[in-house]
Amino acid sequence: MISVSLARKLKEAGLAWTPQLNDFFAIPDRGLDDIIFVVSNMTVMVEEIRGQKVMTFQGAVEWALDYILTAELIWLPTETQLRELLEQRLVGEPPPALVLTSTEDGYRCQIHYRGQTLVFEGFGVSEVYGEALLYLMRR
Repeated sequence: MISVSLARKLKEAGLAWTPQLNDFFAIPDRGLDDIIFVVSNMTVMVEEIRGQKVMTFQGAVEWALDYILTAELIWLPTETQLRELLEQRLVGEPPPALVLTSTEDGYRCQIHYRGQTLVFEGFGVSEVYGEALLYLMRR
């Protein structure tokens, strides 16, 4: 999964988000920094009943945070969403415009953009896709 810090940079660079079912997001600056949320139409909780772990299904959750503006949230796009966003920005570039390879230490994302070959390396696929997308968004 993409890091919250990289997702914050993408948001600051103008990455737009229309929340969809199963999207991941973070709520910054509210003491919830270590919690990743998911857009869902059902609340499922892990609880313990009579010494057994169970999944319970809740119709509503009573919580101190009744609502929050989506503008205050940080979207954590998935690997697939990041690749799709990259591919959209690379339309018209000669193939292969986007190449992902595994390395000894993680992954390398290579993009061909405006006659240049750019390389982004990191531990996870989402991170290298996110770094490449951030580069393109800042151009």
